[in-house]
Formats: sequence, structure tokens, C-alpha cells
Amino acid sequence: MTQAQKGICAEPNLHALYLIFNVIDDEEQAIRSKLAYILELFTHFDEEYYEAMVSGIIAIGAHYWHELYPGLIPQALAPFPDMHCEDRNAPVSPGDLFIQIRADRLDVCHALGMEICQLLKPHVDLLEEVRGFRYLDGRELTGFVESVSNPKGMQKFAIAVVDDNDPDFTGGSYVHVQRYQINMQTWQLLHESDQEDIMGCNKSNNLSFDLGELAEYSHAKRSHYSADNLEKIELLRHSMPFGDMSVQGSMFVSCANSPQPFKKMLRSMIFGTEQGMYDKLLDYMTAQTGGAFFAPSVNFIKQQAKS
Repeated sequence: MTQAQKGICAEPNLHALYLIFNVIDDEEQAIRSKLAYILELFTHFDEEYYEAMVSGIIAIGAHYWHELYPGLIPQALAPFPDMHCEDRNAPVSPGDLFIQIRADRLDVCHALGMEICQLLKPHVDLLEEVRGFRYLDGRELTGFVESVSNPKGMQKFAIAVVDDNDPDFTGGSYVHVQRYQINMQTWQLLHESDQEDIMGCNKSNNLSFDLGELAEYSHAKRSHYSADNLEKIELLRHSMPFGDMSVQGSMFVSCANSPQPFKKMLRSMIFGTEQGMYDKLLDYMTAQTGGAFFAPSVNFIKQQAKS
């Protein structure tokens, strides 16, 4: 039976480590073998530190996929949708490999990350390292819980994992990654009621506003409905906040059985409706990076390591 990577539908954790690499040589067979070994590392750390609930995702960049696995292409594989409108941007950044590590212990994330980096070091440059953390009761740094509408239970698999319609890639997932920076100073100047209007939910109890009460420019409306409001956008979101005392932000990671939901979400947020109602949260958050990846099944990664 085809097995999706555990990290795709795993429950949220307290800590995360996001690693993005560029491959700098043409040793594709070595990379294929080492990606399979990273799966073993995930399993080892999960068993050794079972209380930490370790999980991980290995995903290959849309541009690099053809080099790593020539001749075997997921049906809907596509580059990151580069979108710009006025001062709202979704820039594309380089990245051949994306690895997400999550656990309830920061030291375990760090130790696993060190082993992975050491393993891949001869073949890659580390482009980006971001450490995510659970903030208060699962809120973003805006003060709001944004994962309330995330799918639950088996619905996660239906939304996030490729089914038998693409038999060679059953169990895989289309992964999109963006690092957002938040202008906390400007955001905190807003009255709480204005923040709630922009987010589309109550700040204190996390209750979403009724659909008819949502402003067209609210984040809840523009990130969950298409630009014409006719289609609900369904993604499994893995986002977590990151930052220090100088820079704060959110690492957005989504998984889906197709790249289309993410593309529709981004278009709805950036371009908005025909009346120009874009996602007003983008007045306070700016995307710094963007990458499209595919996370193949455990079976695929292990089989290709032997070929």
C-alpha cells in the first residue's frame, strides 16, 4: 500500500525547522539515496524520542524534479505562480529541496536538522533555515488563530494527498512554501475591532464570522474563497510563526492533492475580486520568498533510491 510521508497529515507541534537547499552538483543518484536515508532518520528520531512526536516532509522543487527523477513527472507539477499587483507580491525564490521537521522538542528538531545538513552537505548549499514555534494557544503573531478551518481526521488525506488518479504518484502531495514578514508595529496600531474585520474572526474566542458578515477584503474570505467567491479553497496548512525581537513573520506551508487550490488562493488574495477587494492582511504582511515542491510517497522515494 502506498504510504504518504508522515509529516503531510501529522498533528501540529510546538516547534518546526524549515530547511531549503540548492543542489550544487550532478550526483542525482547520491541525492536519491540520501533522501531515502532521511526518511530513516525521521523514523529513528520518532522512535528514539517518541514523546516529541517527530515528523518530517521531504519535497523536491518543481524545477529540480526533472533532474532528480527524469521521466517520472507528477501530472500537475508546475512552477510557483509568480504574481504581482500594485505593492502586493508573491515572489519566486530558488530552492531544489525543502525539508520540514516538526517536533514538540526544540533540541530534537535541531539535532535532526544537523544530521540532515551533514548528510547533504557535499551536494547542496543551505539557502534558508527558519525555526517556527507554537505561539501562545496556537496563534500567529497577529494574535489570531488561522488554522481553525484546517481539515480534520481523514479529510486531511482527501485534501492533501494525491489519489489514484495519478497512480505513479499516489500518496504524494503538492507543497507550497512562503516566508512572510509582518509589520508588527503597524499591525498593533490597529484597534482590535479593525484587526477582527481584516481577519474575519473574533480575536478572543477564535470564532469565525458568518459568511454573510465577512468583509470582501477579509483574510478569511480571500484566503478561503476564489476571486469570484464561487469556490471554496481547500488546503492543509502547516503555517507557524517565527522571529526574534527584530523581525517577525509567518512561515506558510500548504499541502494539497493539486497545485490549483494554492494558485487560486494566491490570486484571490493578491488580485481580489473584480471590484478590487484584495486581502487587506497583505497591507501588513509581505511575502519574502515562494517555492513550489512535490513531496512524493515514502514508497516512491525508497524505490527510486534503488534504481
